[in-house]
Amino acid sequence: MIVYLHGFRSSPDSFKARVLAAEMEKRGLMAHWRCPALPASPAQALALAGQEAHALAQMHSKPVSAITVIGSSLGGFYATCLAQRLDCKAILLNPAVYAPRDLATQVGEHVDYHHGQPFVFLPQYVDELTDMAVHRITKPERYFLIAATGDEVLDWQEMEAFFEGARQRIVQGSDHGLSDFSTYLPEVLAFAGITPAGI
Repeated sequence: MIVYLHGFRSSPDSFKARVLAAEMEKRGLMAHWRCPALPASPAQALALAGQEAHALAQMHSKPVSAITVIGSSLGGFYATCLAQRLDCKAILLNPAVYAPRDLATQVGEHVDYHHGQPFVFLPQYVDELTDMAVHRITKPERYFLIAATGDEVLDWQEMEAFFEGARQRIVQGSDHGLSDFSTYLPEVLAFAGITPAGI
């Protein structure tokens, strides 16, 4: 069971979300997949992600700890918060590990990448990020970091240090969007407990 959390200015139509959704559909596992459109408010986004995780677990009569949360960029920050709260696994794709600092520069008006929909990132949203921030992960074995040295937005070395002790794949080159994500798909699905035969 997977809950995928997209990044800042992104959406469920992001490249990585579509790749994962297509693979889950191919395996007949769309009932085990959630990818919500996250609101601009971090507090609301995290609450929605938690609701999706609980609903998915309840649907399959599993504990919520059986969920794997996959998060990209800001979604990786949310995934870390959720994994700590739910005691579930998380896969982080070029995550924003210091989101309050990084998003403080983004206060103002934006449009999302995929639909051109306008939204405003308010100053209080930085406070929400600060309030929910995980300062040190526990149970590093529940985390799998994929970080690209070619990330043009975030510092892969900060990611590597923050997730010390966790499973890590440091990708030489690539980019923030992990345009070669399909290469790592088998590893991602295996960590999430999804085998070639299903779950």
